[in-house]
Amino acid sequence: MAQTPEKKVKDAVTKILKHYNAYYFYPVMGGYGRSGIPDIIACYKGRFIAIECKAGKNTLTALQEAELKKIEEAKGYVLVVNEENIDFVDGALQTMEWIEQHNERNE
Repeated sequence: MAQTPEKKVKDAVTKILKHYNAYYFYPVMGGYGRSGIPDIIACYKGRFIAIECKAGKNTLTALQEAELKKIEEAKGYVLVVNEENIDFVDGALQTMEWIEQHNERNE
């Protein structure tokens, strides 16, 4: 069975999260779920990260935008990635690692 383009993006993000040993999960969408929830919820170095994966030129729905805004307002980190900017996930985790190391040296 062929992978969808979005599944390829999710797999690439998962590979990065595993590399950093980040905690992550895919929220189950079903009868009790809420529409607009990001594709991947992660935590790394004590930081909450919501990752919405898109394929190609696909854009966020209004519900997704609303959920991501709530996460940002709660001081969570939000990443919207596609095939062209998956490196943002790696860069964000590297930055979080650097901040933690820098804070430890200054304590």
